[in-house]
Amino acid sequence: MTLTPEIMLLVGSILIFFGIVISKAGFKFGVPVLLLFLLVGMLAGSDGLGIQFSSPEIAQGIGMVALCIILFSGGMDTKYSDIKPIVKEGITLATVGVLLTAVITGTFIWWITNYTKLQDFVQFSFIESMLLASVMSSTDSASVFSILRSKSIHLKENLRPLLELESGSNDPMAYLLTILFIQMLLPGDSFGAGEAVGFFFLQFIIGAIAGLLLGKLSVWIINKINLANDGLYMVTMLVITFFIFSATTLIKGNGYLAVYLGGLVIGNAKFVHKKSIIKFYDGLTWLFQIIMFLVLGLLVNPKELLPIAVLGLIIGAFMVIFSRPISVMLSLLPFRKLSFNARAYVSWVGLRGAVPIIFATYPLVANIPHAREMFNIVFFITLVSLIVQGSTIPVFAKLSSLCHRDEETKKSDFGFDIEFPEEVKSAMSEVKITRDSLKNGTKLMEIPLPDKSLVVMVKRGTRYFIPRGNTHLEENDILLIITDDEAALKQTFKDLGLKGYKV
Repeated sequence: MTLTPEIMLLVGSILIFFGIVISKAGFKFGVPVLLLFLLVGMLAGSDGLGIQFSSPEIAQGIGMVALCIILFSGGMDTKYSDIKPIVKEGITLATVGVLLTAVITGTFIWWITNYTKLQDFVQFSFIESMLLASVMSSTDSASVFSILRSKSIHLKENLRPLLELESGSNDPMAYLLTILFIQMLLPGDSFGAGEAVGFFFLQFIIGAIAGLLLGKLSVWIINKINLANDGLYMVTMLVITFFIFSATTLIKGNGYLAVYLGGLVIGNAKFVHKKSIIKFYDGLTWLFQIIMFLVLGLLVNPKELLPIAVLGLIIGAFMVIFSRPISVMLSLLPFRKLSFNARAYVSWVGLRGAVPIIFATYPLVANIPHAREMFNIVFFITLVSLIVQGSTIPVFAKLSSLCHRDEETKKSDFGFDIEFPEEVKSAMSEVKITRDSLKNGTKLMEIPLPDKSLVVMVKRGTRYFIPRGNTHLEENDILLIITDDEAALKQTFKDLGLKGYKV
């Protein structure tokens, strides 16, 4: 059969739809969604249904676009107030932690493939071992938090924002190490220690500065551009995402770091159509995650995983039991606030995901010796990590006494979808009525809200209505409040025990 564009669209849409359907089961049973999409791709590939796909260049290009969107969206969803208490810990894990993981794992790979007689493993040189370890040194957050959400698990000790910050910002470090060791292995290129250090810091410094400056510039552009069609604001933000990445890369900075920081700056600023753009990116992120996982699943040949299975199991076990915990413990040594259980949990949540597989295509494209074996090992370790660690994350959290059921409802679950234009200075807040909120009375007029605050709508179950002063309020009602006095409203929420969000 000739693969026409129509056939490709048909097959692609069927695979994506099938992946979405089985991901529903994944949420229910706590199976990492990433694993399911990878398996769908593998089943549809050359050793399954027979779809032939063997282009690491195309996979790398799709992965690059997907990573830009995923990192930018992750930055937009990260609030300064959430990460402020753990920003030092998160950055340390995303840099020093990744470096330590790569060095410890790379040394082990070099030793076991050259100086042991357990099996006839492929022999990796020291630089090749460091390259393989660098590819696997970053963690994945998408599957972790899909499990936490599906099981209604909320973590103590600010662990959730810590893990989000680490996983959202550690990809640039792994990327830098991967490119660094590839450069060392390319024939004819002499990449000395001084050049390596200079390359490393230059990429980080330029990437950070470009991301922060372009993020601020983007907010100004979005608020001033005044487009006639509201849908064009989503398109504009998508263009901004790709511009931040490509422009930073062009000036020798780290594009992945820039795009994450750009999203962080933009997401914490006020701009027009903010809710609509965030929802657009949420759907877009899911789409590209699905496409990325399916493509990576198609790229691997399951039969090629068998020869490296033993080595993959040994390296994967070493990372889970030794290199990741040692790296986390050493990185967090200066920080005394986290308990030992919290540090152990951070160690266990070092999931390998799609990013290491994408980075594993870089040696393939560069024709590095043993690149195919590296790709297969990374893919195999990712599967093992998702099966072993991914399926036990909720259990480990409960055994470590680090989870509790939070009564607060996510703002996105409240059901209101309203936003003010940037020029309107009033602010909105959505709050959930609790039993303590009704201690002064059950009528709206009996709740002492500030003079400059107004309850404009109530949601009860699936019903919405505009309240009056004598409206009877019930537990679990959701109030939409508009205010000009943010400080007074926040104090009122605190006094009444209202479960809400910052105005």
